[in-house]
Amino acid sequence: MILNNNPFYFYFFLTQLLLNTHVYTQELKNLYSTYTEQSIELDGKDDEEFWDKPLAAKEFWQNFPSDSLASQKTEVKVVHNDTYIYAFIKAFNSSNKYGIPSLERDSSVPGNDAVILLFDTYKDGNNAFWFESNPVGLKKDALISEGGDDIDMTWDIKWEVETYIGDGFYQCEFKIPLNSLKFPDGSKDWRFQVFRADIFTGEFSLWNKVPINQNAFDLAFFGNLIFDIPLGKSKTQITVIPYTSGIHTNDFNSNINYNDIAFGGDAKVTIGNGMNLDLTFNPDFSQVEVDDQIINLTRFEINLPEKRQFFIQNSDLFSSFGDSRDSRTFFSRRIGVARDENGNTIENKISAGLRLSGKLSKNTRLGVLNMYTNEDPKNNIKANTNSVIALQQKLFSRSNLSLLFINRQNTAKNELDYNRVIGVDYNLLSKDGVWDGKFYFHNSFSTLNKTNPYSTGFTLSYNTRNNSIYSKVIRLGEGFESDLGFIRRKGIFKNYFRYERRFWLKNKKIRSINVISSLAYIDKPENESLITDRNYRLGLQFDFNSMAGIDISLRKDYTHLEDSFNPLRSFAVNPLPANSNYNYSYLEFGYKNDQRKKISYRFEFNNGDFYNGKRMSLRTQFNYRFEPVFQSSFNLSVNKISLPEFYGDGKLILATSKFNLTFNKSLFWMNYLQYSNVSKNFGINSRLQWRFAPLSDLYIVFNDNYLYENSLIPSLRSISFKLSYWLDL
Repeated sequence: MILNNNPFYFYFFLTQLLLNTHVYTQELKNLYSTYTEQSIELDGKDDEEFWDKPLAAKEFWQNFPSDSLASQKTEVKVVHNDTYIYAFIKAFNSSNKYGIPSLERDSSVPGNDAVILLFDTYKDGNNAFWFESNPVGLKKDALISEGGDDIDMTWDIKWEVETYIGDGFYQCEFKIPLNSLKFPDGSKDWRFQVFRADIFTGEFSLWNKVPINQNAFDLAFFGNLIFDIPLGKSKTQITVIPYTSGIHTNDFNSNINYNDIAFGGDAKVTIGNGMNLDLTFNPDFSQVEVDDQIINLTRFEINLPEKRQFFIQNSDLFSSFGDSRDSRTFFSRRIGVARDENGNTIENKISAGLRLSGKLSKNTRLGVLNMYTNEDPKNNIKANTNSVIALQQKLFSRSNLSLLFINRQNTAKNELDYNRVIGVDYNLLSKDGVWDGKFYFHNSFSTLNKTNPYSTGFTLSYNTRNNSIYSKVIRLGEGFESDLGFIRRKGIFKNYFRYERRFWLKNKKIRSINVISSLAYIDKPENESLITDRNYRLGLQFDFNSMAGIDISLRKDYTHLEDSFNPLRSFAVNPLPANSNYNYSYLEFGYKNDQRKKISYRFEFNNGDFYNGKRMSLRTQFNYRFEPVFQSSFNLSVNKISLPEFYGDGKLILATSKFNLTFNKSLFWMNYLQYSNVSKNFGINSRLQWRFAPLSDLYIVFNDNYLYENSLIPSLRSISFKLSYWLDL
C-alpha cells in the first residue's frame, strides 16, 4: 500500500488541505493601562485616585455552560509604573457565597471561586503568564505553553495580592513585579485575557470571548493590554535557594539502618528581558509527592508524570518533541534513574545541573539543559552527562519550527558509550485555534549503530463548534534509541483517526451530546507488515450544565502478541503465549458528578472479553472536603480477570486514600495511603509543610512500607526533612 510504504504522501495531502482552508479571525478587545507615579497601598480597594483614570473592562462572555453574556458582572482595571503591573478586579456575586476549598498555594482542588490574569508578553500566541486569586487572596501562578494546552502550576515567583469582600462582591488587587516577567524592551502592548470562575452560578467567563468548543485558556483568543507609556528594560534578578536535608532509613528486609545529611541549593538568574538561567547543586527531591500506583494491564511501560520542580519549569521547550504517547523523544524522568545489573530501576544521584531557557528574541526561544549523574560502582552504573539543546523559531501567526539535540554519554576515561538524537518538529497552530498539528523527524546515533534509527510522525486536528477531527500517523524504526526518552515500542507504523460530532442543546440540564468514533491500526513494516493491533471505538458522551458527565463506549480490539504476556501478574498460572492472536469486545461506562461540590465522585465500569477470557473492572473515586481546611479522596480499582484454566484467574485490587489538612496559608499536612495486592505492598506517605517565609519551606516527610502476607510485615521505613530558603539578591 502506498500510504504504508510512503507516509509522506499522506502528510503532503493533509498539509495541502490545511493550507487551502479559510482562517477566520475574530475582533479582539483592548484594555488600556495608564502610567502612575503615585504610591500604592495594597488593600483590595480601589480608593487611590489613579484607579479612577483607567477604562474598565466590564463585559464578560461565558465559555461554560453556554456562550452568552455572563450573568455576574466583572470589572478589570490595570495601571503600571517602572517596577510593577497593578491590576484591580471587582467580581460581583448576587449570592454572597463563595467556594474556597483549600488555603494551599497552587491548590488544584476543584470548586474555587477565582479570577485569573493572563499575560502573553511576547504576543506569540503560544506562551503566557498566569496569576490567580480568590476571595481570600489564595495565590496561584503558572506558565502556559503550547498555545494553551499545557499549564505548569509549579512555576513560582514572589508577587502580592490583597482582597476585600463586600456585600454582593469581592475585590482583588494584584501587584506583579515586572522583573519576574519576560517581555521585549520598550513593549507598547501585550496580549491579555481575564478569566473568572463563579462556582454558585456555575459559570466560567472571560473578558475576550472564547468559543465554547475551545479550551478556555486558548491563547488564540486573547485581547490586548495597551500601555500609554512603553515599558522599559527588565532588571536583572538573582535568586539563591540554599537547602539542607537529612534522612533516616530502616530497611527491615536487609536489617540495615541508614542515615544521611546533605547540603545543596538552586540559583535563578534572569538574563536580559527574555532568558532565565537555573542552576542546581546536589539537588534533593525528598519533599516530592510519591507516584500514584497503577494496575497496568497493558504490555507496555506506564508514562508517569514528572513531579520534580527543577525539570518542570519551562519544560515545554524540551518535552514537546515527538509524540507524547508513542514516542516522546525527551522525558526528564529518565534523568536520575538507572537500571542495576538485575534490570531493576534504582535512583542514580544527580550531582549538579543547569537549565538556560527563554526568549533570545521576539520570535526565537532557546533551551539548554545539562545534568550530571554520579557513578555507582556497587550497581555497575557509570557517571553520565545528560545534555539537551532545543531551539524554537516562530513562524506565521502562532506556529513554530523546533530543533532538538540530545546527548547522553558516560564520563569514564577510555570508554565510549553514548546515545545521541537530533530532530526537527514543525508545530502548527492556526490564528483562530481551529487547526492544530505537528510534523516531526528524529534520528538517533549510538555505539550500537542500529539500522532504521528514526522516528517520524504527523498529527492534524480540526476543531469547530460542531465537529472535531483528529488524525495521527507514526513510523518508528526498530533501531531508534533515546536513552532520555519514553518509547512505548519500536518498529511500528501506526494510523489513528478520531471523529467527534457535537450536538449543543438549549436545555436546562444537558449541555451537549457528543458522538465519537475512532480507529487505530498498528503494523510492523520490518516484519512483513505484521498487524499487531487494531482498535475500534464507538462512544456517546453526555455533558451536563452542572459539569457532570456520562461516557458510554463500545470497543472492539484485535491483538497479536509478539512475546508472551502475563496480564494477571502474580495470579497467573501461565502467561499468554507468543505469536498468538486475540479478538475481543467490551463495553465501558463512566459517570462523574459535579466535581465542584463538597462531596463528589466518579466511577468507571468495564465488562466484556479480555484476550481469550473475560474481564470485569470497576474504578471509583470519592472526594469529600470541609472547606477550607480538610480535603480527602478515596480511590478503589478492582479488575476481575478470568482466563481459561491453563492461564488462571484473579482479582487485581488497588486502593488509595489521600487526606490533607490546610491549617492556614502557611501550614499544610498531606497524607497518602496506598495498597496493592499485585505488589503486596501497603504504603504510607505523610508530609508536613511549613511555609515560614515567601517560597521558603520546611518539609518533614514520613514513609512507611509493609509487605502484606496474611498480615502486615514491615519492609522499609524512613523519615526525612528538607529546609530551603528563597533569597532575592
